[in-house]
Amino acid sequence: MTQRTPRLGRLRRMVPEARAGRPAEARGGRPRRRGAQPKVVALGGGMGLSASLAALRRITGDLTAVVTVADDGGSSGRLRDELGVLPPGDLRKALAALCGDDEWGQTWARVIQHRFQSQGDLHEHAVGNLLIVALWEQLGDHVQALDLVGKLLGAHGRVLPMSAVPLELQALVKGHDPERPDDVDTVRGQATVALTPGEVQSVHLVPHDPPAVPEAVAAVLDADWVVLGPGSWFSSVIPHLLVPELLDALTETKARRVLSLNLAPQPGETEGFSPQRHLEVLGRHAPKLALDVVLADEAAVPDRDSLTEAAKRLGAAVELAPVARPDGTPRHDPELLAAAYDRIFRMHGRIGPWR
Repeated sequence: MTQRTPRLGRLRRMVPEARAGRPAEARGGRPRRRGAQPKVVALGGGMGLSASLAALRRITGDLTAVVTVADDGGSSGRLRDELGVLPPGDLRKALAALCGDDEWGQTWARVIQHRFQSQGDLHEHAVGNLLIVALWEQLGDHVQALDLVGKLLGAHGRVLPMSAVPLELQALVKGHDPERPDDVDTVRGQATVALTPGEVQSVHLVPHDPPAVPEAVAAVLDADWVVLGPGSWFSSVIPHLLVPELLDALTETKARRVLSLNLAPQPGETEGFSPQRHLEVLGRHAPKLALDVVLADEAAVPDRDSLTEAAKRLGAAVELAPVARPDGTPRHDPELLAAAYDRIFRMHGRIGPWR
């Protein structure tokens, strides 16, 4: 029990869903009816989270994305600087990933991802970013506005920000200046951290103790499975563990936790990282967080024994599965990733009431 637990209790009282706690079978009550789908919460940001959501929406209709809000580049950064709003870009990408494969879903996915090309102020702004920010200003409620956008798109799930305040990501980077390879500097901003030429030692958020969105905490507490990753390790995956109330929820939830590893190191941010080093870095940032399963592509794991040992230190088993696109690019294939998640949910969960 951490010192932050009383605040987590207050969040439970604030959100009715959180008071409901675990599903009935986990509380000793009546089990879910057969055929019910697993409640899944996916955490991350950017294209990594989008890949996970595109897979997960194929196997459950009870899906919530909790998205990082530290982006400070591109259209999101410009809107954040000009209007003082949360950066909408990663939220937009998550909504697009939750769109269906039918004509309606794919049309709206293209529309909200569309970027204007001009010589003026609209250049490179994404339509979805403008729509989300407009609804925030109209409704004055981040969650309500995102729910409304999801309803418009016919999204197969819900999208929530991890915090209701814009966050700045800062990193301690060794060798950020090539002329001073042994010096450790503070690098500010998610866009800069993601492309840093040095070795990231650790990351933190400003403000250091940001409030979590209560609905995000509630979703984690009420989940059957929580999925973390894939994605930019320091700028999209680990930031969720730096929001105290969200980390408390991840630690206390009765949900099973699966960590999905990247297919390749990211140039700059995790250059030269082995799969096991990704786990070691995550463990240093959240030493009390235990995992149940680590998912990796077999072709991306040159040393199975080392990965297995690193996973064991986090309490997890390793599942290897072909999840990469067949064309050889380091991108996840939605169908293959869905099959891997489905197998994990069935084999590592309790006997699934959704089966």
